Amino acid sequence: MAGTVTIAESIWSGVKKIIFDWISGVGADAGKADGVTVNPYEGEIRRILFIPDAVAVPTNLYDVRILDSDGIDVAAGNGIDLLAAAARECFPHSALYPISHMIAHTKLTLEVRNAGDTKKGRVVVYLR
Repeated sequence: MAGTVTIAESIWSGVKKIIFDWISGVGADAGKADGVTVNPYEGEIRRILFIPDAVAVPTNLYDVRILDSDGIDVAAGNGIDLLAAAARECFPHSALYPISHMIAHTKLTLEVRNAGDTKKGRVVVYLR
């Protein structure tokens, strides 16, 4: 059975917040979950949170990508090999990674892999 992703999208004073709550699939889709935003977005990716569930803990070193319509991971690889016991916060545009991740009128696709059967997590994306 395929995994599921529930998406909440909101805008406050020019800051856009997208919350992806995912549950990985079983069987042929074990460890996978995919979801696409309803609305297209534009702006600069400012902050991303990867939060594993505390009860249905994903398999250690699971992977999350956030793809734009060109298939580019706007998280810049920061969602690869995530630890099951710890949340990760990243700032794709920072002194350590000075390339800005701009998106223009694109829907975002969340892609979870290697998470284990029926595991859960949350990804939060902030854009400006």
